[in-house]
Amino acid sequence: MKLMGIIKLGSAGLRPGAFRPAPSRNAPGRRPALRRGQPAFTLIEIMMAMVIFSLVITAIYATWTLIIKSAKIGLEASAQLQRERIAMRTIEESLGCARSFAADLQHYGFWAQNGDGVTLSFVARLPESFPRGGRFGDFDVRRVTFALENGPDSERQLVMRQSPILMDPDKDEDEKEHPLVLARGVNKMAFEFWDTRQNQWVDEWIQTNQLPKMLKVTLGFVVKKPNQSYSSTETRQEISRIVALPAMTVPVNYQRGVGQPPGGVGQPPQTPPALTPK
Repeated sequence: MKLMGIIKLGSAGLRPGAFRPAPSRNAPGRRPALRRGQPAFTLIEIMMAMVIFSLVITAIYATWTLIIKSAKIGLEASAQLQRERIAMRTIEESLGCARSFAADLQHYGFWAQNGDGVTLSFVARLPESFPRGGRFGDFDVRRVTFALENGPDSERQLVMRQSPILMDPDKDEDEKEHPLVLARGVNKMAFEFWDTRQNQWVDEWIQTNQLPKMLKVTLGFVVKKPNQSYSSTETRQEISRIVALPAMTVPVNYQRGVGQPPGGVGQPPQTPPALTPK
């Protein structure tokens, strides 16, 4: 009977080993099927995780942007303070080297003007380390002129020009057209002079043939706000310095080598009348 069953299966086209038991669910190499009650992430949980991740990235980006902006503002403020210090230091140093000789007042006049065309011009014997000193070589006695002029974007800037004392400054086209810019955003420059007769500060100096005993210099600086011009800004701060000029106008007789000052012994030296700048 057993033999007959095998013959019948073979005659039906089926092999004897075709009927094998199904592999077990826990057999090695087979991934277990998911059950209906197994825990997993829902769509809402995935969306919440993405939202939290986006918030963290946004916070990191905002913090980094704030750090960059703060560093930029700090660098600009530091550079502005450095320019202010250099501008005032240059004026003080040049005033400390001022020279004046009564016998040659057409070259040694001291001219100062307040107001719209504010200007300060005098002759000084400048050191080699003075700004742009290398351009003039051995010509250390030069006329120095400080002025406020219009710059780009309607800003006011403090500029300085120099020229050797025996050279016509109008012939130096490079210095005339391209002065040294000491500071930008300067909306005020004013001078006050100590009057020894009145014992008080005056804002006008008409004695161009003499050097004042003391000079008060005031500079006002502004800060340009984003998307605004310099005309719409306000004064940030003002810096004032009092400079005592160590020199005086050398009388004519002293310059020519005469032993006593003009006017006799015990009399003050006489100075020629004041000159007006050309």
